[in-house]
Amino acid sequence: MYKKYSMELAGRTLTVDIDRVGKQANGCALMHYGDTTVLCTATASAKPRDGIDFFPLSVEYEEKMYAVGKIPGGFNKREGKASENAVLTSRVIDRPMRPLFPKDYRNDVTLDCMVMSVDPECRPELVGMLGAAISTCISDIPFDGPCAMTQVGMVNGEFIINPSQEVWKTGDMRLTVASTATKVIMIEAGCNEIPEATMIEAIYKADAVNKEIIEFINKIVAEVGKKKHEYTSCAIPTEMFDEMKKIVTPEEMEVAVFTDEKQVREENIREITAKLEEAFADKEDWLAILGEAIYQYEKKTVRKMILKDQKRPDGRKITQIRPLAAEVDIIPRVHGSAMFTRGQTQICNVVTLAPLAEAQKVDGLDPFTTEKRYIHHYNFPAYSVGETKVSRGPGRREIGHGALAERALLPVLPSPEEFPYAIRSVSETFESNGSTSMASTCSSCMSLMAAGVPLKKMVAGISCGLVTGDTDDDFVLLTDIQGLEDFFGDMDFKVTGTDYGITAIQMDIKIHGLTRAIVEGAIARCREAREFIMETCMKPAIAAPRPTVNEYAPKIIQIMIDPEKIGEVVGQRGKTINEIIARTGVKIDITDDGAVSVCGTDKAMMDQAVEMIQMIVSEFEEGQIYKGKVVSIKEFGAFVEFAPGKEGMVHISKIAKERINHVEDVLTLGDEVTTICLGKDKMGRLSFSIKDVPANN
Repeated sequence: MYKKYSMELAGRTLTVDIDRVGKQANGCALMHYGDTTVLCTATASAKPRDGIDFFPLSVEYEEKMYAVGKIPGGFNKREGKASENAVLTSRVIDRPMRPLFPKDYRNDVTLDCMVMSVDPECRPELVGMLGAAISTCISDIPFDGPCAMTQVGMVNGEFIINPSQEVWKTGDMRLTVASTATKVIMIEAGCNEIPEATMIEAIYKADAVNKEIIEFINKIVAEVGKKKHEYTSCAIPTEMFDEMKKIVTPEEMEVAVFTDEKQVREENIREITAKLEEAFADKEDWLAILGEAIYQYEKKTVRKMILKDQKRPDGRKITQIRPLAAEVDIIPRVHGSAMFTRGQTQICNVVTLAPLAEAQKVDGLDPFTTEKRYIHHYNFPAYSVGETKVSRGPGRREIGHGALAERALLPVLPSPEEFPYAIRSVSETFESNGSTSMASTCSSCMSLMAAGVPLKKMVAGISCGLVTGDTDDDFVLLTDIQGLEDFFGDMDFKVTGTDYGITAIQMDIKIHGLTRAIVEGAIARCREAREFIMETCMKPAIAAPRPTVNEYAPKIIQIMIDPEKIGEVVGQRGKTINEIIARTGVKIDITDDGAVSVCGTDKAMMDQAVEMIQMIVSEFEEGQIYKGKVVSIKEFGAFVEFAPGKEGMVHISKIAKERINHVEDVLTLGDEVTTICLGKDKMGRLSFSIKDVPANN
């Protein structure tokens, strides 16, 4: 008989079924929140794989299309690779849980969250996050939980705990907070310029809810939790460290790592490695773990100097930002480009503008997200860190960094009505030594402004690091962390925003949580830094969006027509609109509400297309002058086309002032003529005249 546990969470019932399904997994929880159902499992290998020198944790968030009553598209008709949303959700689950596993644990662990049913009022991502934590906590896998996650939305200044899909999409805040029973362990947010004080308030409202969920999880674990299994520790032997310090003294290690040149530091470590390999030549077991031992030695050295002496590896002060540089228009002929450099981190961003019809279609479980008009892609080639590796397309890290920069800039983009373009922003990493995602935000902002995208405000981003000591009060915050400080530190706290408030946050940690003092200090430090970056670096390069789009970018004219006339513009099987496109070489998009966008590079042809559309949807008025082309000649007169699908007849008696016997005596097919509308004849048909056109026309 399976066990069912329930709690009230944000006005809805959260139910967990244990031992109902998935009994062969190390831990399994069938989660229900409203009608949203997610199956969450945690499994671990019996022992580590040979040669593994890291913790191999895999988090899989699987979106099943049957969960929303859809059949997957494509020929296969089955789910393929993970969607961008699934990848980002997997990362959000991974980041807070990874630090809670033992640091010396090397068994393979997989956390799988399979979405089986979606209630639009209960976001499946949240249910999967909670289920991953519960299934791990009740399993026999070593884990220092429980942990819990809560999401916060905002509408009209009011916080909404665990909002519906619609509120999450349309509200002013999309905040996810993970906590243990004592501390915050993960923050991720996308916001419409939320002030720092409001953000901190929201974070700790979520933290309070997390504590209630943790009490609920503790009750489940107390009843059905398994005893944690034993495992082989991969910790470096103490005696090995002692021998290493005799061969390479702490002072020598300090000299090796404390330099502002990444390449110099790496060469110093190579020399130390060679020295230790020679010394341990007869100790095969030590040689097998020497790389990890040197890493730990290097880490302890850096942390000690930062924490005790406030000394950073490159000699900077604790609040000092590395040298900054920015420039725009570095790539010819593209629609917008900019490069941002911060120390040895350098990003080139390129913007492309296109008609709204080229917005990315999104086929997922969220009914309120069907397309993306703004797309930010981030690329991280191996050469940017001096390595050689064949590119296999973007990995989860690249997708996550692009999404973070995308969230950072979404709040300041103009609406489609204000700027009817689809926008693609691509960040190319030229060089990397810490926080390329924040450099991507800065370079993208400048590139968009250079392309003539009328951003509401400038956005910048920076990362704050952390080194902690033995007590909660013993810590040092580091502004603008470089790679070494990220690797050996405890936190990577990224914040983007305008001069008014926050637009995005992503926080990763390697310890068991942050105190409120650390969270508040990091947010304040990031505000100071981003304001400095905007004022001293970005604004001198480009202070405001350019008034017009780049000369190579497509131009768009947008007009509104009566929605009931859309069929006339399109024509039977698209004949009319295709004829306009063929004649003018433009692209035409029409929305259901009658918004027509004409896109092209030739202004004259765009104006001609607009004139044709307006002619098609307008009613002929008596006395109005119209220009057209003779498309048919009959014995009784000529038919003149004013626009594709829009014709009128000129009677033979109305062609010339003098009497003519044959229409062909005056007109030939293809002639461009000017006519005047005479109104309707006795039979109710519109008639036109060439001879009655006033002389000045």
